[in-house]
Amino acid sequence: MPANEALMNTIVAGVREAGAATLKYFQPGEMVSEAAGVRHKSPDNPLTEADLECDRILHQHLMGAYPDYGWLSEETTDDRSRMSRSRVWVVDPIDGTKDFIQGRKEYAISVGLVEDGLPVAACTLNPATGELFTALKGGGAFLNGKAIKTSDRTQFDGATCLASRSELGRGEWEQFHGLLKPSPMGSVAYKLALVAAGRYDMTFTLTPKSEWDICSGVLLVQEAGGRITNKEGEPFRFNKDLEYPKTRSVLTSNGPLHDELLARLKDIPLSPDRYMPKGSIHNP
Repeated sequence: MPANEALMNTIVAGVREAGAATLKYFQPGEMVSEAAGVRHKSPDNPLTEADLECDRILHQHLMGAYPDYGWLSEETTDDRSRMSRSRVWVVDPIDGTKDFIQGRKEYAISVGLVEDGLPVAACTLNPATGELFTALKGGGAFLNGKAIKTSDRTQFDGATCLASRSELGRGEWEQFHGLLKPSPMGSVAYKLALVAAGRYDMTFTLTPKSEWDICSGVLLVQEAGGRITNKEGEPFRFNKDLEYPKTRSVLTSNGPLHDELLARLKDIPLSPDRYMPKGSIHNP
């Protein structure tokens, strides 16, 4: 079996097992049961038993098969030894925990593998819908085994766009009223996968996102023919030596619309980081 095939098989096996674990708690259209043990790591930042169980499953599969790789996960205390590793797993056990808790089919399990800071393998699973998105660097992007590509739209006016429910609720999208067609969606990782699949033309946020939110999606979008950068048009690198490995903005498009997206967002200020103390170096 080729090395890349074995690698992807390991990733998919772990992600599928983690996805099955979430479905023990998930209740479509309803709040999760008390068994999910919902609590909060910080205000508006929930944690459940499913998050922790997924983290254990993924660590067992991925680090068990590749013990020399580094590990960066939302639900694991950061071990800076990852900085000495060329290859590092960047994992979000459940991206969109609030949606998971509320019974929305908009959460995802996201696994990216980076080599020297750049993603080389990606897997995003929406357990509630069964959509499995995969990519290997240079090998294209796939949804349940079928090749996908971004949309071919070239006109910005009227483009379809996925938006954060909370950002829509705070009025951060009012300036695009009548120009774009925003649709609310939960998980960032799932948004990126849907743009990669060509179902939407773009998604963007000027609110800080963690590396594990976007790592898998970056490769999916790139391998599907799209573009993904920060607000300055810079590409992403991962496994940064930071206490809080984040990016302040994420702009994702099918490719042809990207330059205009960058231009339209150039003078719009970044949103504050709601999870960091105001006035800190991470939230000036």
